[in-house]
Amino acid sequence: MTETNDPDIAQNPELSIWEALIPVIILIALLAYNVFVFGDDALSGSNQFILLIGGAVAAIMGFRNKVTYRRMMDEVGSNLASVTEPILILLFVGALAGTWLVSGVIPSMIYYGLKILNPSIFLPASVVICAIISVATGSSWTTTATVGIALIGIGTAIGVDTGMVAGAVISGAYFGDKMSPLSDTTNLAPAMAGAKLFEHIRYMAYTTVPTITITLIIFIIISLTLDTSSAVDTNELLADIEKSFYISPVLFLVPVVVILLIIRKTRPLIALLAGVLFGALFAVIFQPQVLAELVGKADGMSFSDTYQAILYAITVDTAVSTDNETLQDLFSSGGMYGMLGTIWLIVCAMVFGGIMDAIGALARISQALLKMADSTFSLFASTVASCLALNVTASDQYLALVVPGKMFSKAYADRGLAPENLSRTLEDSGTVTSVLVPWNTCGAYQSGVLGVSVMDYFVYAIFNYLSPFMTLLFAAFSIKIKQLREPQTD
Repeated sequence: MTETNDPDIAQNPELSIWEALIPVIILIALLAYNVFVFGDDALSGSNQFILLIGGAVAAIMGFRNKVTYRRMMDEVGSNLASVTEPILILLFVGALAGTWLVSGVIPSMIYYGLKILNPSIFLPASVVICAIISVATGSSWTTTATVGIALIGIGTAIGVDTGMVAGAVISGAYFGDKMSPLSDTTNLAPAMAGAKLFEHIRYMAYTTVPTITITLIIFIIISLTLDTSSAVDTNELLADIEKSFYISPVLFLVPVVVILLIIRKTRPLIALLAGVLFGALFAVIFQPQVLAELVGKADGMSFSDTYQAILYAITVDTAVSTDNETLQDLFSSGGMYGMLGTIWLIVCAMVFGGIMDAIGALARISQALLKMADSTFSLFASTVASCLALNVTASDQYLALVVPGKMFSKAYADRGLAPENLSRTLEDSGTVTSVLVPWNTCGAYQSGVLGVSVMDYFVYAIFNYLSPFMTLLFAAFSIKIKQLREPQTD
């Protein structure tokens, strides 16, 4: 068992390509059957167990090739440590959703959104709104946890399929995540490829701008053909929202604070905690009747009653009563408790990915793809395939950038290709496709936050699955393929 200098990439020369692929094949086959049997309920626990079975199969391959149990558990531990912050972010997002519900922030977003947006422009407007917020914050996660949740609510109210709305939200959010200099992946990709940040962003625009343009055109066409005859009367909805909450533009100060903190490069956990606390404060100030309802107090509220109501909203299932059936789901939140299923999925995915890394399977799959690169186009195609494979097998967006970035950088230089080619391809295929894999940290997060399964939004996440095809199209026709002055050789 040997390792490269990068601890994220373990290599095992004794492992064959078929031994590396067997756990992946078994995992995909079992997950497919599991979804066939359980449908949407597969995410309630059975998919998590299937990921552990995949990890067990990978461990067997490891034992056959002299990888120790301790080595595998160390890598699993390292993987779990790498998702500590995402897990905490998920918990804070659950808390945020709870306090923003009882404070009237989300109801106010839905209220004013219903007044401004209509079905004919809703989907493309959702893409643009999320793109702007994501470029400003550098975070697709923050974007979906704030405006994304509100847009899902608005879409439900006006009769737009939630899968469509989630696809539009994710398309816009990942455009910004990919193009913003504040984004961690936008900084990581050029670092792995050896490119400069702003040169990377400028070069990435060649493929990204056409992709987001096509995405907007498709959503415009969908919007024009949308049948929203099942939508309820928005005037009735507006009146019922006002019955349950105090509605005011002042409540938008809470999300504005969170977005400004992120723009100023405040750590996401700190920004989200601030959002939770400000949401709780605004609930006490503006929505005392909602808090009284949560603890069943018809008369005056004591300090302990208020404290109890706020903690209920933060930690467990919370629902604000309404006679309007459409608003019942919108006026409910799972709090931190509602995120536990997603966290469970991420933990099990990290077990599978950690064992696959420890036995050298991730490096072996990337090396096999690299050997197939006997032309410039096949080099690009191998990079795309490697990123996609790692998003499926490692279940982690960052490994889908790091491993191919390290493995392919010399091959690009040897062909006389500038590092921007590699960094752009990593983002076009690694960053944006992570959200299309249900057990990837990004897919699990977005599904949990938006309340829409990956299977439901997959076909509408147009920007995300179109991006790899766009980068391959540019490679096939040698469009904007930047060359080094001279090919590098040993």
